[in-house]
Amino acid sequence: GHILFVRKARSKWALPGGKVERDERPVGAAERELEEETGLNVDGLLYLQELKARDTLHHVFEASVVNIAQARPCNEIVDCQWYAFGAVDELDTTDATRHIVKSFLRRL
Repeated sequence: GHILFVRKARSKWALPGGKVERDERPVGAAERELEEETGLNVDGLLYLQELKARDTLHHVFEASVVNIAQARPCNEIVDCQWYAFGAVDELDTTDATRHIVKSFLRRL
């Protein structure tokens, strides 16, 4: 399997995501951010976990998408790439991202 990573200019690789807007639920934010950052349309979301890293509360979802081959960088994202599950150790990413991915992989 593969995981989609995104990167902003001069930033580390990360999972698609962003802030939950006022009057928005985490599931809605996940759908919106994935579409805004990659152009992908969500077919279904599975809530995986909540993770507190420093002052940020991450809501982590597994997404199935209808247009998987059409992933492209959008808005502030300059690159998006599908990587094999085990590639997270080789990527320049944050400890929080690495923790989220490894936690997901333990569930498989």
